[in-house]
Amino acid sequence: MKNLTILFCALFLSTVINAQLTTTTTPGVIVQKDINKTLEFVNADYDFGKIPFGKPTEYVVKVKNISADSVTLDNVQAGCGCTTPHGYTKGEKIAPGQTVTVTLGFNGGTNGAFTKFVTFFFSGGLSKQVTFHGETFKPAEEAAPANGATQKMKNPTQSN
Repeated sequence: MKNLTILFCALFLSTVINAQLTTTTTPGVIVQKDINKTLEFVNADYDFGKIPFGKPTEYVVKVKNISADSVTLDNVQAGCGCTTPHGYTKGEKIAPGQTVTVTLGFNGGTNGAFTKFVTFFFSGGLSKQVTFHGETFKPAEEAAPANGATQKMKNPTQSN
């Protein structure tokens, strides 16, 4: 009985390992192209640096078609409500060698360090996730109080 259990475990383990190592290709399944051989992105990982909290800002992502075929920009989807993609047309065809721009707006409503994601969807099942990051800071609410001693240092003719 012990040998039978060991044999069953070995057979099961070999089947699991073989299933993990075996790759099959199914007829009719399209293998996804490498997007980096089709499109070139400028500002795909943008650093805002430090920006004031709550102050909206934006930057531009450029997408250039470096392939020999046209590609269609199907959609641009932000990862959260604080980011707004605009300045592009859904369904816009990008001819070989052509560059399109997409403006990404950020409302600055995240307190402290932030990293945001935006996904670009193209024809042929191509997609690319771009990121931007930075840190917000809250400006001082009040200026420092006036210091009378500083004024005396600036004007030495004034007496005590």
